[in-house]
Amino acid sequence: MTKAPAERTRKLIEYDNGIRAEAGGMLCGVDEAGRGPIAGPVVAAAVIFSDDVYIEGVYDSKKVTHKRREELYDEITHHALCWGVGIVESGIIDELNILNATKEAMNAAIGNLTELPAVIIADGNFYFNPAAEVKNVIKADEKSFSVAAASIIAKVTRDRIMCRYEEKYPNFTFSHHKGYGTQSHIDEILEFGYTDIHRKSFRLKAVEQLTLNL
Repeated sequence: MTKAPAERTRKLIEYDNGIRAEAGGMLCGVDEAGRGPIAGPVVAAAVIFSDDVYIEGVYDSKKVTHKRREELYDEITHHALCWGVGIVESGIIDELNILNATKEAMNAAIGNLTELPAVIIADGNFYFNPAAEVKNVIKADEKSFSVAAASIIAKVTRDRIMCRYEEKYPNFTFSHHKGYGTQSHIDEILEFGYTDIHRKSFRLKAVEQLTLNL
């Protein structure tokens, strides 16, 4: 049975409090948005809360509605002790590969914090930062209050960027598919070609196959 929002939020906060107590200092949650798309940047966010903050509904950004994410974004950025964002554009993704670009975005997000954390909880299993102890946790955005908050900031930030890109590239409905490889996005590429924000290093088999059949 799905937990009620209040109970779920308390569980996430309890998780953070346990790790914060062990570390004996500030805890930072970090997460990213945009590893999977074929266009646009990868965006990471880092968040540090004091241990008395409660924001009901904070959870994995993919499981929160667009409207609620926008509301939570405002609450998180208002109540966080500090927060930072890191953005790595598509050209750098092509140079570094998406994994290394994601690490760079996370480094930048943490580097933009005004406080130095004692411990970092990172969603996934690949992150390292010499400035603090790092706990890599699979599905941390469903376990940690700080990581869930970071996932929301990263997702909202990236979605807003993609909406602005639609103004620059009106033939592409970036506000709808956000750069993911949906059929409508593939159809747009086939009709109008790649833009400057497409990740050229991502092999688009569907586009390749359809191009061969034309």
